[in-house]
Amino acid sequence: MAHRITLIPGDGIGPEVADATVRAVEAAGVAVEWERVEAGAAAFAATGTVLPEAAFESLARTRVGLKGPVATQVAGGQRSVNVALRKRLNLYVNFRPIKMLPGLRTRFQDLPIDMVIFRENTEDLYSGLEHEVVPDVVESLKIITKAASVRIARAAFEYAQREGRRRVTAIHKANIMKMSDGLFLRSCREVASDFPGIEYTELIVDNACMQLVMRPETFDILVLPNLYGDIVSDLAAGLVGGLGVVPGANLGDTHAVFEAVHGTAPDIAGKGLANPTALMLSAVLMLAHIGEREASARLQRGLESVYAERQFLTSDVGGAASTAEFTGALIARI
Repeated sequence: MAHRITLIPGDGIGPEVADATVRAVEAAGVAVEWERVEAGAAAFAATGTVLPEAAFESLARTRVGLKGPVATQVAGGQRSVNVALRKRLNLYVNFRPIKMLPGLRTRFQDLPIDMVIFRENTEDLYSGLEHEVVPDVVESLKIITKAASVRIARAAFEYAQREGRRRVTAIHKANIMKMSDGLFLRSCREVASDFPGIEYTELIVDNACMQLVMRPETFDILVLPNLYGDIVSDLAAGLVGGLGVVPGANLGDTHAVFEAVHGTAPDIAGKGLANPTALMLSAVLMLAHIGEREASARLQRGLESVYAERQFLTSDVGGAASTAEFTGALIARI
């Protein structure tokens, strides 16, 4: 039977990388009935909202989505599509593996970087509770709950146990935000006590950022509140080549949305120059999630082969290939 999956192509280069990823998934041997729905600029032009109900209706049927990049306006405009999806579907785990692709030339290319970031995805300052107290004074509320903190910590420890990982590090600022980040830390410690075989450590977020750029190979699994997780996960992506070469997943108890975490790159949209690696790696995670582990491994090996050979890389990673050439080389190797 074919899997039914919601496809949200996104804005800018989104449709190009989405189409390339659809071809790669099919080449990996997985039959999929894609439900293509719009979100972002195209949806707004057609419906007056960046996230139409049609997207949620599709995800209610499929429970699995693959999403390209969607633009979010800064300091105004429509709500963030990403945040709205996470809240509505209770996708409380933002999961981002950080690992170097073979052949990719970066400042840290010789280090064995292999870490996984678990970012709490539903609260913290992303709750969006802010208001103007008096003219020119704005207050934004940081919401941390024990329930959300425990479940993200448990997700990290269960993954560590399942995958044979050795250490989970909680990132915080409890030396200053003693109540909110203190609650997050106490929750992580409580969960850690249920997993005595996994080492548990803690780092203040500013120190963690310094350690990440000095000794990135020493990190294993990181668990963070929402805002720190957003910042640190992008910093970590920079260690292995940037947002264009790392996958992303938003996971809940009933739904999962796999996404490219990079921007929409409107300057190259429609030119056939986009790198589809991030969405393809997200599809690797998606295939494993739906039980297609052999196909997931085939797609992962194909991507690693293309990068190791370096003949058909796109310009953002030092090559001169088009999106179509990169995708064709990948499919040939699969």
